[in-house]
Amino acid sequence: MRVALFLTCVNDTLYPDTGRAVVRLLTRLGVDVDFPAAQTCCGQAHYNTGYRHETEPLARHFAEVFGGYDAVVTPSGSCAAMVRELYPRLGARARAEGRGGALAATLAPVVPRTYELTEFLVDVLGVTDVGASYPHTVTYHPTCHGLRALGLGDRPRRLLAAVRGLDLVELPGAEECCGFGGTFAVKNADVSAAMAADKVRDAESTGAEVLCAADNSCLMHLGGTMSRLGTGMRPVHIAEILASTEEEPAR
Repeated sequence: MRVALFLTCVNDTLYPDTGRAVVRLLTRLGVDVDFPAAQTCCGQAHYNTGYRHETEPLARHFAEVFGGYDAVVTPSGSCAAMVRELYPRLGARARAEGRGGALAATLAPVVPRTYELTEFLVDVLGVTDVGASYPHTVTYHPTCHGLRALGLGDRPRRLLAAVRGLDLVELPGAEECCGFGGTFAVKNADVSAAMAADKVRDAESTGAEVLCAADNSCLMHLGGTMSRLGTGMRPVHIAEILASTEEEPAR
């Protein structure tokens, strides 16, 4: 199986350790991972702010870069949802505008082969115990794209529950949005900040050391709120927890 890592803009720019963790984890599980250097933004930011036509070149490029792989794995539910849920809409829009089916045909092969990390582990590799060790108390926040667009369900929790030494505690109001929502946080800053504060207070009430999620964009938002509120919690991406072992522990 030829597997490519789609790192995403946020991780490439701000959280490269998450990408390294994905490679360590998949390599440990016997997967040969490639990192296509030509990869760029998937176009989610453009699409969500209404620049649909401007998204199309980025989508075509994504299909060209990743088209030769059996699977594309990304540590981001939101970017996986962009490919799986919104790329087909781009193709349908082009057809509806009388531009034919060329865009849809270009994008179609890569859409079903793009996976968020936890669904690739559980659904494709068929594993929940990845041999991880992480002796900390953790609470898990299911991000909106993973929860609603991809339907990740209990996959992340099953993976976390199998980590040695990890004490997984329930997060009150887990399914409530953290308030990031990409440009929502910019256009509705006060509401976004209030939602994040509610989420962080709920997380803090669990007594957990770590707030875990499968999207660093949400963790960035919540981590900033933790810092401003002076909590003792740390935001950690699930990939870094799953990549952690006794021999090579994560922070």
